[in-house]
Amino acid sequence: MQAFFLPVGSGQRFAMFHPAQGAVTRGMVVYVHPFAEEMNKSRRMAALQARAMANAGYTVLQLDLLGCGDSSGDFGDASWQDWINDVVFAYQWLRRQGDAPLWLWGLRAGCLLAAQAALQLEEACNFLFWAPTPAGKPLVQQFLRLKAAADLASGNAKAIMDDLRQQLALGATVEIAGYVVAADLASGMEQATLTPPALAGRLEWLDISTQADASLSPATVKPLQAWQNTGFAVRSQMVTGPAFWQTSEIEEAPNLLVATLAALEQPAPVMAAA
Repeated sequence: MQAFFLPVGSGQRFAMFHPAQGAVTRGMVVYVHPFAEEMNKSRRMAALQARAMANAGYTVLQLDLLGCGDSSGDFGDASWQDWINDVVFAYQWLRRQGDAPLWLWGLRAGCLLAAQAALQLEEACNFLFWAPTPAGKPLVQQFLRLKAAADLASGNAKAIMDDLRQQLALGATVEIAGYVVAADLASGMEQATLTPPALAGRLEWLDISTQADASLSPATVKPLQAWQNTGFAVRSQMVTGPAFWQTSEIEEAPNLLVATLAALEQPAPVMAAA
């Protein structure tokens, strides 16, 4: 693994590069991290999976987006489009390292960013989604509720939520749980959906639950069907494990690590008829 900074415009992005082990590179993978504190909670799982992928013959690039982690800029400086541009930049850099099949691997909001970045690419790519959210609006609502959580008992939660939304609508920034969020970031994320790109490849969709008999949420049916209808070879599965991106302590999900490699190494599922 190589850790370094990539120059982007007037700033730089912190990157971790995991070259494929072995004589043949089986794929080039860009990891797109989730939003805010979920990124920090999931760093260990992302690192474990990236190393496992490299050992299995995949070259992996992890990039901290603008204002995140060790990259330059403040979180409050970032817009949703800035982050999309960073994903495109990561793809361009990684593509110069080899010509193996491309994978965009996202976690939570990172899946939305990966899908939207792919609309700007000139080649078909494959997608690996971990616990994807079909739309960004619920994520924004969930994040805003953190500000109101302390006032639930007093009955002021709704007023606080309304005030936050009004501030964002006026173009102001808001501070929530230690993160300053710009209006452009909140609005872009709120409008984001898992829209498939026109150039079809594979989609491996992995959700996670602590219950062994859990099934995929009904909310996933529509986006999965949309990707199939576009021509993507789609496979989805539920994996047993903790929601490590939101647990109070840093946790691992070993079953997800195993299931991910197995999904990549299986033959592609049959594509939907055009």
